[in-house]
Amino acid sequence: MGTVGIAFGSPTSGQGFDVSTTVSQLVANLQAVETPWKTQLTSLQSDDTALTSIGTDLGSLSTALQSLTDFEGVLSEKEGSSSDESVLELTSAASNAVAGSHTIVVNSLAQTSSQYSNTISATDTLSGTLTLAVGGAAAQPITVNSSDDTLSSLADTINSDNYGVTANVITTSSGQLLSLVSNTSGADGDVTVSGSLTDETTSSAISFTQGQAGQDAQLTVDGVSVTSASNTVTNAIQGVTIQLLSAAPSTDVQVEITNDSSDVESAVSSFVSAYNTVIGDLNTQEGNDSSGNPEPLYGNPAIATIQENLQSALAFPQPANAAGTSSVIGTSDTLAGSLTIQVGSGTAQTVAVPSNATVAGLASAINAANIGVTASVTTAGGTATLSLANSASGSTGAISVDSTGLTDTTNGTTVSFTSAQSNAVTSFTQLGISTNDDGTLSLDTDTLDSLLNTNYQDVANFFQPSAYFTSFGGNLSNVVNNLGNNAPDGTIYLTLQQDAAEESSLNTNITNENTQISAEQTQLTTELNAANYTLEQIPTAIAQVNEIYSAITGYDENPNG
Repeated sequence: MGTVGIAFGSPTSGQGFDVSTTVSQLVANLQAVETPWKTQLTSLQSDDTALTSIGTDLGSLSTALQSLTDFEGVLSEKEGSSSDESVLELTSAASNAVAGSHTIVVNSLAQTSSQYSNTISATDTLSGTLTLAVGGAAAQPITVNSSDDTLSSLADTINSDNYGVTANVITTSSGQLLSLVSNTSGADGDVTVSGSLTDETTSSAISFTQGQAGQDAQLTVDGVSVTSASNTVTNAIQGVTIQLLSAAPSTDVQVEITNDSSDVESAVSSFVSAYNTVIGDLNTQEGNDSSGNPEPLYGNPAIATIQENLQSALAFPQPANAAGTSSVIGTSDTLAGSLTIQVGSGTAQTVAVPSNATVAGLASAINAANIGVTASVTTAGGTATLSLANSASGSTGAISVDSTGLTDTTNGTTVSFTSAQSNAVTSFTQLGISTNDDGTLSLDTDTLDSLLNTNYQDVANFFQPSAYFTSFGGNLSNVVNNLGNNAPDGTIYLTLQQDAAEESSLNTNITNENTQISAEQTQLTTELNAANYTLEQIPTAIAQVNEIYSAITGYDENPNG
């Protein structure tokens, strides 16, 4: 801490000293204790800015991954095409559509029933009763009165109530007629008109003629007869909506339902780009800024944690073969008996359940048996799933499980297993993704496109979480979510919380110190003002002493005065 000297000048000058400047110098010395706190606070705030940016980019990476890991995401999208769009078009393909080829023959289109009246003059008055029936519904009579005794007002009455038809007045060269169109397409919407509707002006009966009979569309799909009340067909191919445009009984229309590979390629490219942005953030923090000073997070353990976890997640091996329990098993349930496991063409091995073992205990026993599979337990709430996996691909590593001798004694049921799953894609390098020297990724779209065309489902399996084994995509998604801003355990979140606690403590220290300094400043100002007043009064006091001295001694200190 520096020192402050007070320049009094000549003590007898009566000029005193500059109290304000002196107090400012003293306060500045007192405030020097805050300098390391403020320096640390500025450093932490720089850390926060860098951490927040990385957290945002990790969030973008999580979003990019979600489009690939979501069961209703891009990997579930389907495209459809028709070999003859004058006969039928595909308007949509939902996520539950299955890729494949189909042959459709449209024998006839669906029709909507209609009736129309004979023509009358627009000013003619109506009377009597009009009775309407649609399909198998009960007939509904309409008794004409003064409020609806013209074609136009009668049409309004029909349309304002639930008669199952839409009424329109059509004007022709010979007069007006009433058109009735069923609100239900197909055979079930056939309109029947009866009653005793009369043109009161001409005293003639009004008759109705069928314009079009209600008819269902008739088509065959892969040789199977299909009917549809509408020309928008949703029951012909699972998840696919077809629009029938014309009847063509002698034309085979080829319909192709395909996976949307172009959107998948775009999603994988977005994932690679988002991953590279995060790696770029981390690489930047390992160097110096433009002024040659270390970046804010240089040496910060959070950066090392994120790097290590991302690298580990990229190296995560998707099991080539896996099987898992499908029974609902409590994490604390006790198991008994045994199960038999065979890998490929090898000898089936029986593993006995240790006494009073839970699923975790059985997994340990399987791993100790060293029979070519790795057993692990995934818990969700109070239930557990036992997973068996290995890295041997194809039939060599195929897993067969006989669990008929395995019992959950807690609920008294036999433990069942799913059918084993074989995954041909076990590493992201098979997708055409490679790692560069700086940790970023590169994507060979030709390799990915080829794999999507030949093995689309295994690409989907690679990214999408499984019920009984951990997929590459599921693991990476969990890792990324645990690194970002997610409370309460995200790495970035926890680091920011720690910084916030330190910043709060520093701000408290600075506030408390400023309060103390402010009090001392007030006290110093008061004391130095008093001292300054005393200095300013010294000449007057000296003069008074001289006068007293002169009066006593007769000596004149100022003979010319």
